[in-house]
Amino acid sequence: MKKRIFLSALAATAVLAGLPTLSAAAESFPSKPLTLVIPYPPGGPTDAMARTLASEISNFLTQPMIVENRAGANGNIGAEHVARAAPDGYTLMFGTSGPLAINASLYRNLNYDPIKSYAPVVNVGYLPNILVVHPSVPAKTVPELVAYSKKNPGKLTFASSGSGASSHLAGVMFNGLAGTDFMHVPYKGTGPALSDLLGGHVTMSFTDVLTAKPYVESGKLRALGVTTAKRSQALPDVPTVAEQGYAGYDVSVFFGIVAPAGTPADRIATLHKAFAQALQSEKVKALFASQGLEAAPDSSPQALGKFIAQEKAKWATVVEKSGAQVN
Repeated sequence: MKKRIFLSALAATAVLAGLPTLSAAAESFPSKPLTLVIPYPPGGPTDAMARTLASEISNFLTQPMIVENRAGANGNIGAEHVARAAPDGYTLMFGTSGPLAINASLYRNLNYDPIKSYAPVVNVGYLPNILVVHPSVPAKTVPELVAYSKKNPGKLTFASSGSGASSHLAGVMFNGLAGTDFMHVPYKGTGPALSDLLGGHVTMSFTDVLTAKPYVESGKLRALGVTTAKRSQALPDVPTVAEQGYAGYDVSVFFGIVAPAGTPADRIATLHKAFAQALQSEKVKALFASQGLEAAPDSSPQALGKFIAQEKAKWATVVEKSGAQVN
């Protein structure tokens, strides 16, 4: 009997002795390198932002962050990969408006949901679009452009980087708000669209501020209005479209980091803290400012989750009006 009691006590002691070790293991996240998936090809502005942030975050986490490009289907391939990854905090996505909002309405068959498939980590910021026209267009303000359009129906065309892109849907939204009939001309990417705009083959575009800035400053394009609620720090002298009489017009490409749904809350908190610190570093702030990125007013996971839901609903209405659909 005494032997049984002794063995039971010994077993209990062993279990209790093991508890601190288990607790320490649970608190050691991250204990191996993390992966940040970029759902676009290397070399673009999204890739540059993500790589800068991934490099900087190693100063605030105990493990490095590896960048992995999984491009295709306007971000859907990378987004699906992350949605199906283990919810352990080691696989994240540097998402944009496409996979995190627009694609849910644009694509008929999508194997993830922007809201249900992810746990928000940090709201990074947004890149304003800007309405630019070829110098041959006589308008110098948004109201003048609208007036010119109504006196010359069917004459103005706007280039986009493709059907369903923010540069397309921005024009659809504007047509609905201003009662204009700007004709959409889709291209396979921003480069070809910009080339034809500079050549005068199309008359205008709702492109991103980073792409437009050098051509606006050189006089090759004329900026009429920033598409976001606030002016862009990259082109602070250009008024917003909303300022010029079209209240509520707000279009941008946003960036946010998400993890697979079900990732433990304590790991989300650890990741958010590290990303928030990295975003405040001088290196990251300088690069993002040079690219025209506006910081999110609230970087919290809760703010990102709320914003994704709002953007998904907003773009669903615009996509329906546009008639754009991708199999």
